[in-house]
Amino acid sequence: MAEAQELTTTQYISHHLTNMTKQVGEGSFMTLHVDSLIMAVIMGLVGIGFIWWIARGATSGVPTKRQAFVELVFDFVDEQAKGMFHGDRHKFIAPAAFTVFVWVLLMNATSFLPVDLMAWVYEHVFHLHNWRSVPTADVNTTFALGLSVWLLMIYFSIAVKGFGGWIHELTCTPFGVKPLWASPILLVFNLLFNLIELVSKPLSHSLRLYGNIYAGEIIFLLLGMWAATGLVGTAASAVLTAGWAIFHILIVPLQAFIFMMLTVVYLSMAHESH
Repeated sequence: MAEAQELTTTQYISHHLTNMTKQVGEGSFMTLHVDSLIMAVIMGLVGIGFIWWIARGATSGVPTKRQAFVELVFDFVDEQAKGMFHGDRHKFIAPAAFTVFVWVLLMNATSFLPVDLMAWVYEHVFHLHNWRSVPTADVNTTFALGLSVWLLMIYFSIAVKGFGGWIHELTCTPFGVKPLWASPILLVFNLLFNLIELVSKPLSHSLRLYGNIYAGEIIFLLLGMWAATGLVGTAASAVLTAGWAIFHILIVPLQAFIFMMLTVVYLSMAHESH
């Protein structure tokens, strides 16, 4: 904890929560969070590599433990998709849900990496002063995921119902457009009502994941700072960190599950007509 002793609490936390950025244009909007992008890609490749490794050694006979584990996870995700989507889920919905679940789970799991140890490695091995290990603790990552699902939802809504059918759904539901004398008012009211719902979906989808993982990262940092206060603080920090880590083990897959479930719900709703 030498670093924590040299810095104030604010400086210590700020250092660990500062992304490595690269400006690609004018304004803060044109700034890339390089660490979040690279860590997300690495976790995606880890997931692909792991599944490929399992599939390469898969057998139709008695499965190995790792094959049985992957099959249990896939069957679990497939059952969730089956309960909400009544079309051909194996064409897109179930594979997309499985991909989202594994990727988000792996990105969340990087929060188990020791904060100060990884900071030392990034600083002294890779010469990176600012580097955050947890992509989903960056709101830009979760918004990118949420917006991707949102765009898929709009795509499937138009593909299934047609552009006219999608516009009709936005303007004529949930209250209809009768009587005729009230139609303009109801059209505007329906449109505003549906636009609010449309905009709120990617916001709630992304902020829920970000808030939970970011809060977990903050708590680990605060517990780490406590260890710098002396022997008693170190002992208390070790106990509380262990307790929080056990609780965090539940949060990591739970948030991946919730994000996956909402993805399935939104894509299933896009296939339904009101």
